[in-house]
Amino acid sequence: MALTILNAKEYTKKLKATIHSTGKLGFTDETAKALGLSKESYIKIAQDDASNKLFLSVSDIQSDEAFKVNAAGQYFYLNTAALFNILNIDYKKYNIMYDLKRAEEFDGELGGAVYAMEARITNRKKEGGRNM
Repeated sequence: MALTILNAKEYTKKLKATIHSTGKLGFTDETAKALGLSKESYIKIAQDDASNKLFLSVSDIQSDEAFKVNAAGQYFYLNTAALFNILNIDYKKYNIMYDLKRAEEFDGELGGAVYAMEARITNRKKEGGRNM
């Protein structure tokens, strides 16, 4: 019998992205590192026609289908307000976070490592700390 120690650090990473009230999709520092984001990165966002579930894929190849990754210091984000408006995602009323889960079955279709975007939605807090 052979035992393999499972590295706790690998299994405690929580990859996520959040839509800000401005419509920008921002990535946590840990997520940016895990996805290898840089100012030279591009991200494709795809939608499953049947479920409306969103997916993303990171690339270093510019295309009309991909969003340019922007950086403010060490913080990475996408200018996605127009996309979320067309998809009727109410990021102004709700705090929308996406847990990113690896979806290898779509790698070939999007041309890179694909992640399913699993939404967690809560009410935004009003100024002063009270929920809407």
